[in-house]
Amino acid sequence: MNHPGTGSGRLANKVAIIMGAGCVGPGWGNGRAIAVRFAQEGAIVIAVDKNPDSLPDTLDMAGECRHRIETRICDVTNSGQVQKLVQEVFDSHGKIDILVNNVGAPVSGGAVRLSEDDWHKQLDINLSSVFITCKQVLPVMEKQGYGAIVNVSSTSGIRWTGAAQIGYAAAKAGVIQYGKVAAVEFGKQGIRINTVLPGQLHTPLVDAFLAKQQTSGDVEALLQTRQKRIPLPFMGDGTDTANAVLFLASDEARFITGTELVIDGGMSARCD
Repeated sequence: MNHPGTGSGRLANKVAIIMGAGCVGPGWGNGRAIAVRFAQEGAIVIAVDKNPDSLPDTLDMAGECRHRIETRICDVTNSGQVQKLVQEVFDSHGKIDILVNNVGAPVSGGAVRLSEDDWHKQLDINLSSVFITCKQVLPVMEKQGYGAIVNVSSTSGIRWTGAAQIGYAAAKAGVIQYGKVAAVEFGKQGIRINTVLPGQLHTPLVDAFLAKQQTSGDVEALLQTRQKRIPLPFMGDGTDTANAVLFLASDEARFITGTELVIDGGMSARCD
């Protein structure tokens, strides 16, 4: 896997909350890579995850930038916990420049096989989490008169990606449309809201969960199947997502809002 990169101060002194900054295993998951990349670029990073055991590795992998990362534990589907977290960050730093919503997880199951319980859980973790966190952060940004929000969706939200995950796909499609509507509503307040759509990357999620769901634990078989769908001759990882999020969160993207950036090596451009 790639190293996230080196910094040039693109986010110097900005306060950024990264939801889902841990990881399900070793390596560069999207959230971990985003947190480290932002710290490299000079941001004060609030690295948030539900699982406290996942955050020490994020700090370790940040290396000499770890002093810019503060860890917090929060369940982003719990509005009370999110409200408390946002207030604590604002009280400590006096502002919130950036919010990144990276929390999400797929569950296998199509239109009939997926249980109603899993349907609701998929909407909660993948879509309602975005609504809840933005609901708490947007008023802070509105008072400031500026802010950037980047939500992490998926190419599953725009096309069939090889596996029946209808709850995940529907929720991630909702994240995309949420970003468009909220971006128009809050544009006059100087708040930009965009979405990144990672495709079939090789992240720790593949090794920890997806291979078990789709290829009975055969990671290499799943990677080969996924690679065949990608026009580029290699598979990306969490660092590719992190670089895209960095751009959209930075002042370089000051005139970009209400849109999506696809990170999939050309997969979604295929017609087969």
